[in-house]
Amino acid sequence: MAVNGFKPFPHFATKAIHAGQEPEQWNSLAVVPPISMSTTFKQMAPGEHAGFEYSRSGNPTRNCAETCLAALENGKHGMLFSSGLAATSSLTHLLASGDHVVAMNDLYGGTNRFFRQCASRNGITTTFVDATKPEDVRAAMTPQTKMIWVETPTNPLLSVVDIAKVCEIAHEQANVFVAIDNTFATPYFQRPLDLGADCVVHSCTKYINGHSDVVMGAILTNSDSIAERVRFYQNAIGTCPSPFDCFLMNRGMKTLAIRMKEHQINAIAVANFLEADSRVETVTYPGLKSHPQYDIVQKQMNGYGGMISFRIKGGLEEAKTFLSSLKVFTLAESLGGFESLAEHPAIMTHSSIAKEEREQIGIYDSVVRLSVGIEDQEDLLADVDQALAAAAALKK
Repeated sequence: MAVNGFKPFPHFATKAIHAGQEPEQWNSLAVVPPISMSTTFKQMAPGEHAGFEYSRSGNPTRNCAETCLAALENGKHGMLFSSGLAATSSLTHLLASGDHVVAMNDLYGGTNRFFRQCASRNGITTTFVDATKPEDVRAAMTPQTKMIWVETPTNPLLSVVDIAKVCEIAHEQANVFVAIDNTFATPYFQRPLDLGADCVVHSCTKYINGHSDVVMGAILTNSDSIAERVRFYQNAIGTCPSPFDCFLMNRGMKTLAIRMKEHQINAIAVANFLEADSRVETVTYPGLKSHPQYDIVQKQMNGYGGMISFRIKGGLEEAKTFLSSLKVFTLAESLGGFESLAEHPAIMTHSSIAKEEREQIGIYDSVVRLSVGIEDQEDLLADVDQALAAAAALKK
């Protein structure tokens, strides 16, 4: 492992550029996969077709992107969806009324809301636990448990879960599968399937596409059974993305390796700056030795990514002033694009979670989440510095 040298997994950039992109699959021998906008495809006889019938069921442009992303995750099967939550919903359709889910307590707010307010209406119950303590996962499991859902690093607090250990515990019980949301790390820095996970989930809206112009989700797996059932729901529910969005995401993946290197270089600089600053209470970044799961990071990740969370000294007003004062960072939801973004989880991405529960997890009003982009490092540091100064001035 060579974290400090940012060494990627073997042949990553080559796969990102070439997997699923073979020109021979097109009559034109096009080097760049074309956008196949046709909704339907000619059949030679009833039920006899050349691999495609109707674009909801399968599309040539989508196939290219699915194949490429699966290769990056060392997965056999890849399925794309119209959003990250569409992927979550489709995977949860593998469960039935009466089934039970054990989920990480620090999750993207939309995922938390989905399990609490949507899956629950179908008779699926969820127990939220601190999965950084694997024994808490074991203690929460029941005979009805069918799925373990974990983000790592988590959104927004960047907690890191021991994937191999959680998978080992989950698989002690028959018919339980583990889904790992790998959105923050991306396959460039972490490959959960290699660590025993049954499925990897992505919000491709984020780093995978990387340009803040596509909303999309993905499920990757090596299980033939899971893939067959998920593809059925992808078609039956109609959660598939458009060919044009697949084209954009496929194009975005070509620079994933380069982008993740630059995101990380900048994020390390910003995290070190924040940790040394007296105007900041605490900083959480997987690349800091102060990170509570730093040893696990070294074991299962090949880098640290571009996400940072920190607590500014003060409270809500200081956090709001900091965010409103930023000039290079844009105050906006989402993450993982080439541009730097900043947001307030308690007010924005995690507002659907009750305040008491947020604070039990550690999402206080003073928490700020940064998605560090690939701008010039000096400009990012100067921007954070002047925004901290504006927030600190409230006390004077």
